[in-house]
Amino acid sequence: MTDELGLRERKKLATRRALCDAALKLALDEGVATLTPERIAEEVHVSPRTFRNYFSSKEEAIVAGLRDRAHEVADNLRRRPADESIWDSLRAVLLPSVETGMPGHDLMNLLGLIRCHHALLAEHLTGFEDLSRRMAEVIAERTGTDVQRDVYPRLLADASGIALKTSLGLWATGTTGRSLADIFGEALDLLSRGLPIPAPAHSADTGPPLG
Repeated sequence: MTDELGLRERKKLATRRALCDAALKLALDEGVATLTPERIAEEVHVSPRTFRNYFSSKEEAIVAGLRDRAHEVADNLRRRPADESIWDSLRAVLLPSVETGMPGHDLMNLLGLIRCHHALLAEHLTGFEDLSRRMAEVIAERTGTDVQRDVYPRLLADASGIALKTSLGLWATGTTGRSLADIFGEALDLLSRGLPIPAPAHSADTGPPLG
């Protein structure tokens, strides 16, 4: 019976992943406005009813990959060594999550879609809230705090989520010439050091002070 249930769960996960991948591909290739759940289901060769067993809307399916990553991040954080500092643990799980996610080109295009469609943006923000909630629970476990009463686990989880959101937004502009992992690593480092004010940038043509 255990093997049978295991196989059933694996099939369900495979179907969910196929629907998620198809939704993203069709949204990128054909646009969001005309995309329908029926079209996504047809692409995976399942019924529309099967689609609705997994997702309540096309928008949820399109961004589901990002939310799934949030679940993985929280689980990976829980597996880190108990004697490791919380900042080292966060860096160890969060940086690989942006390096091994969807290809950079697809991610950048998806972020472009999210900016242009309010329903996608709502789903995306819900995903960030889900990530923060799960992260806060694990941070509370690791730091001996209470997620229902203490500020620390919620604040650290939310701050990490904002660091990721900020890094994604900056990277998506394409103006930095840096990788997402590099930008996000800097953001986490700044947070861990208490957001020190950076040194003023000096113009390259500024000469020595007169005197």
